[in-house]
Amino acid sequence: GSSLEPEESSMEPPAVPEEEEEEEEEGAVPLSMAPGPVGCQLFGYVGIEAVLDQMKIKTMKTGFEFNIMVVGQSGLGKSTMVNTLFKSKVSRKSSQPGQEERIPKTVQLQSITHVIEEKGVKMKLTVTDTPGFGDQINNENCWDPIIKYINEQYERYLREEILITRKRKIPDTRVHGCVYFVPPTGHWLRPLDLEFMRRLSKIVNVVPVIAKADTLTLEERAEFKQRIQEDLKTHAISVYPQEDFDQDPEDRALNDRIREKIPFAVVGADQEHQVNGKRVLGRKTKWGIIEVENPAHCEFPLLRDLLIRSHLQDLKDITHNVHYESYRVRRLNESNRPG
Repeated sequence: GSSLEPEESSMEPPAVPEEEEEEEEEGAVPLSMAPGPVGCQLFGYVGIEAVLDQMKIKTMKTGFEFNIMVVGQSGLGKSTMVNTLFKSKVSRKSSQPGQEERIPKTVQLQSITHVIEEKGVKMKLTVTDTPGFGDQINNENCWDPIIKYINEQYERYLREEILITRKRKIPDTRVHGCVYFVPPTGHWLRPLDLEFMRRLSKIVNVVPVIAKADTLTLEERAEFKQRIQEDLKTHAISVYPQEDFDQDPEDRALNDRIREKIPFAVVGADQEHQVNGKRVLGRKTKWGIIEVENPAHCEFPLLRDLLIRSHLQDLKDITHNVHYESYRVRRLNESNRPG
């Protein structure tokens, strides 16, 4: 029975003043007595679970967008890593430029969009590369073009959203994840790395990785990773997955395990080799083949699982509900300010 029903044990209801009686007749329920959501026992099959099939069918028809940015110095294997992630040539290396054009004088952003289809699910993937980042002698403010680009995508989405007659599905070009490639020095994070992540982590999901981790021994790798974690903690840099956005204890437990491993020590390769009768993605050396999808060799599988298999939707949700929302509030406050 409902908690609002009178108890049978009471012989007489207490006397209620006429005024209170009239108020109760109008249907006002005290807040302390308002019933909360109560689990209801079903006595037959309803079919609520079918909504999951409906969502799947709709997603397969319309597809979805995912936009990823890769940032790091030249020669750290950014293009190769993206190709390895999606097992296709989604990030094209430009043809060999002339000697004088090899290093861009400023950071240039290049976006390539592909439609990838797997088992009937279509994904419109946009990869944004940042040639010229960190390649100069003076790298002061080299993150400005990247911040400007990310904010431009938020602005584009906002302009579509505030139209009186807006599109049924607003094209989403917002950057959902930024993979930051740390050079495998084996020492500490450089001031450039710290300043970039400090600025960018406030407006986008930043996932740091140790590039070309096969150049470090396992001991050097573990020590370098620990130093990076200490640096991030000391400078209060919150990289993805952020502790503040864990939804429940299960999410927190999963994300805590991921946070222990960040930054992932990765190796990229887009060529297959024969190993024990199987074709595997890897890098061939004099001493053997480094298998990029073997957890004993590198942590590329952890990065792939985070970006695609377990947290892709979460990356999009945090981009929309946190980073874009804070940009939207700031812009609307600016536009409403008098003068």
